[in-house]
Amino acid sequence: MIGYLKGKVLDLSLECALIEVNGVGYEVYCSGAAFARLARGGEGEVYTFLQVKEDGISLFGFADLKEKELFLKLTAVQGVGAKLAIAILSALRPEELYDVVAAADAKRLSAVRGVGKKTADRIILELHGKISATAILSGESAPSAAVKASAEDEDAVGALMNLGFTRGESVRAVERARKDGAKSIEEVIASALRNM
Repeated sequence: MIGYLKGKVLDLSLECALIEVNGVGYEVYCSGAAFARLARGGEGEVYTFLQVKEDGISLFGFADLKEKELFLKLTAVQGVGAKLAIAILSALRPEELYDVVAAADAKRLSAVRGVGKKTADRIILELHGKISATAILSGESAPSAAVKASAEDEDAVGALMNLGFTRGESVRAVERARKDGAKSIEEVIASALRNM
């Protein structure tokens, strides 16, 4: 399986990037974040997923492993194919997708081209609890991150968000506070505020 490519970007079109690696040109359907990191004629790298189907072989590219993991979670949802998953990841950054799922915001998700109301509801239902902000922001896999993201940490994140910080800033601040040795929720919030 092809899991990663690094080489010269020969061409960029609306859907694909053509990346040459050791004399072979790979056509890769990229997410928006992966496209943003590529420049025609320059050196580029993408994490990839190779899809083999009856009607052909396709290669999908991502900016990082956490984006690839979200892609795999999305394609596991009934009715969400690889191209629709790429469209979702191009419209919503990983942390935005987490917020949409956590808030059950089907309206925002169905604003993505190709995602209807029923599909949006199904994505939210099936991904709720399977993705976490900690996993998305740290790049860890969801199961180990879910253990770290305790109810206490979520309360601390909520408290910081009430003070006007974004969810991403709050999650990172809480993680930093835990690494610095904060134990109770009060210590976590105090340490987070000192470092923000």
